Amino acid sequence: MLSILVKDYMQSNVQAIPASASVREVVEHLLKWNVTGAPVVDQQHRVIGFVSEQDCIKDMLNSAFYAEESDSVARIMRRDVLSVTPDTSIVEIAETMLGNKPKNYPVIEHGKLVGLINRRHILNALRENNGSYFSLKRSSPEFAVHSGDIQ
Repeated sequence: MLSILVKDYMQSNVQAIPASASVREVVEHLLKWNVTGAPVVDQQHRVIGFVSEQDCIKDMLNSAFYAEESDSVARIMRRDVLSVTPDTSIVEIAETMLGNKPKNYPVIEHGKLVGLINRRHILNALRENNGSYFSLKRSSPEFAVHSGDIQ
């Protein structure tokens, strides 16, 4: 039986943000790459957080009000990151996204960032597989919530 997997639809050329980046650099990064958020990685390319446009907007508004700029992405990124593996089922992620869950999921393999999957990728996978996703083999959920360092 057919199974639609993350590895078949994920974005593998992810423009991750280094943990040393400033908020200003994050904003420039998000605008340059036309993305709504990005994983934050350490020097070993392990995901340690995720930062979104919303996080940046909130920080910029606070900075304007208090007349001080955040110096590091570490101050505004979310540290509890919901991630998936390349072999996670697209159907499982689609069902999870129906709730109040992240719109972007880092794809982690052997503790390292190997890709990113978001709602647009999921929508594309479901469209390409037409109605067949209703009869797909469902795998065990392979979601993990990590606080800080993902290994």
